Amino acid sequence: MSKKYAIRAKNPSKTIKRLFAEVFSEHKAKLALVFVCIVLSAYGTSYAASFMQTLIDDCISPMIGVANPSLEPLIRALAEFGILIVLTLVIPTFIVQRVMIKIAQGAIFSIRCKMFKKMESLPISYFDTHTHGETMSRFSNDTDTLNQMVGQALTQVATATLTLIFLFVSMIMNSWILTVLVVLFSIITVKTMAHIASRSGRYFGQQQADLGVVNGFIEEMMNGQRVIKVFTHEEESKKDFDRINEKLFSSMSKANGYSNSIGPVGMNLGNIQYVLLVLAGSILIILMPGYTVGALAAFLLLSRNMSNNVNQISQQANSVLLALAGAERIFELLDEEAEKDEGYVTLVNAKVNEDGSISESAERTGFWAWKHIHQDKSPTTYVPLKGDIVMKDVDFGYVPEKTVLHDISLYAKPGQKIAFVGATGAGKTTITNLLNRFYDIQDGKIRFDGININKIKKDDLRHSLGMILQDTNLFTGSIKDNIRFGRLDASDDDVIRAAKLANAHDFIMHLPDGYDTMITNNGEGLSQGQRQLLSIARAAVADPPVMVMDEATSSIDTHTEALVQAGMDRIMQNRTVFVIAHRLSTVRNSDAIMVLDHGRIIERGTHEQLLEQKGVYYQLYTGAFELS
Repeated sequence: MSKKYAIRAKNPSKTIKRLFAEVFSEHKAKLALVFVCIVLSAYGTSYAASFMQTLIDDCISPMIGVANPSLEPLIRALAEFGILIVLTLVIPTFIVQRVMIKIAQGAIFSIRCKMFKKMESLPISYFDTHTHGETMSRFSNDTDTLNQMVGQALTQVATATLTLIFLFVSMIMNSWILTVLVVLFSIITVKTMAHIASRSGRYFGQQQADLGVVNGFIEEMMNGQRVIKVFTHEEESKKDFDRINEKLFSSMSKANGYSNSIGPVGMNLGNIQYVLLVLAGSILIILMPGYTVGALAAFLLLSRNMSNNVNQISQQANSVLLALAGAERIFELLDEEAEKDEGYVTLVNAKVNEDGSISESAERTGFWAWKHIHQDKSPTTYVPLKGDIVMKDVDFGYVPEKTVLHDISLYAKPGQKIAFVGATGAGKTTITNLLNRFYDIQDGKIRFDGININKIKKDDLRHSLGMILQDTNLFTGSIKDNIRFGRLDASDDDVIRAAKLANAHDFIMHLPDGYDTMITNNGEGLSQGQRQLLSIARAAVADPPVMVMDEATSSIDTHTEALVQAGMDRIMQNRTVFVIAHRLSTVRNSDAIMVLDHGRIIERGTHEQLLEQKGVYYQLYTGAFELS
């Protein structure tokens, strides 16, 4: 685990400032109302304690020993006190709770939207290096702690802090001698609480990180249940889970152990302070004739309220520390560098003019062109989208110190089918990642219709490419919606036409609701082959000039493969196609076959040419050795 998660927020003050800017910048008027209510509440709390002196000295003491005492002063005082409490405590507290809940929910809604927007802008490399569970933990656990802090902890801390100020002023006005005693004892209490809170905050940060690891592990195990059961790996999985769960248990136990000790420690320190104040106050009554029993009773209530508020601040400090650790993790996601795109060549609808020139069209024409706005201010040019791809002397590594592709050179003319074969890890999929610019090359050139792909905007580049992957991802929604994922403006007829092209129409029509059949859990209830057919139909409806098939038929049985291959042959017509396949039978009709080994092209040619060479491809095809 990264050490940066093993402690609490590295820079709490910076995190707090940013948190306030993110959460409260759009709620200034509501915050002003909340502040007024908090001031009223703080005043009401201090007044309620000070009222005890008036009640005892002015209303109760004068009636002691009187034969027929008048209760009118006492009743009037109690009525005035009740009205004031309602106005300064009951109503303001209700308003604060309602307003802060709305602010908190609005803030969490906004932050989650920003997080999701950021997630959609991140490069593929981020998801290759971060587990899904860890990222999900930021969306759920960390935002929950933030919600708890904004909705409750902050207002309670603010109310307690302002109340302490009012109480302190009232205590000084009551007795500066006893106030000095309270201040000295409060310093001891605060230092004790701060020590416990610092330990608690450290482990709360560790807890959030460990929780993300546990979530990631559980998600991984859920996705891999079939593999786990096939290889009877249940016991090992349990041991692995026990190990990381034990780590979470340890951090949670330490964090909550320190956190839960704050209340009892603060309460007992408050009790000790109360006893000392009773003793000191009694001495003052005896030695200072002007100091009354009512004044002492009021001071004791003030000190008790002060201890309660100090304890409340200390207890809520843990929620704040936990939320700050979560907020820092959220901000780390928001601060991740979005996928860079310095491209300026765009894909536009085009038309051919009478003079043969090409210009941009405001309507969908079915004819596409690259709109190239030249940096040297020369006239904008339009290059027809054909699917002519050239790779020249390409070197690439996922990390700078380890090159995985060496001096890759190839070309694919429109309508050609280029196949890549080779052992796992040879670099086949890496080449297709570079065509999509999921990663950028370190050296060499890749040109699309004569244009360096670094100049093409990534969205436009990817619109011109269709991907059919080995791992099929289907989304919650109807069959129709999943096919239309390839082109959102596709009509129902376009969807059906694409399904027929991929030979998926027949099995779809046998589903309970046909194209309106709902899919959940990545196509649960459909076979792997059926899911792959939908993936192929999704690519077909996009109608791109370039298709990339990465092990597209590896999970399909031989009969289904024949159906798919027939459909794919129709889809491939007049398109540039890149095929990655372990089954050499699927690449026999390719215009060129590239044999890769450790990131280098070691053989190239047609099926017949490679067989004549009797090299690696010949050995693979004849079964002398197998792909691994």
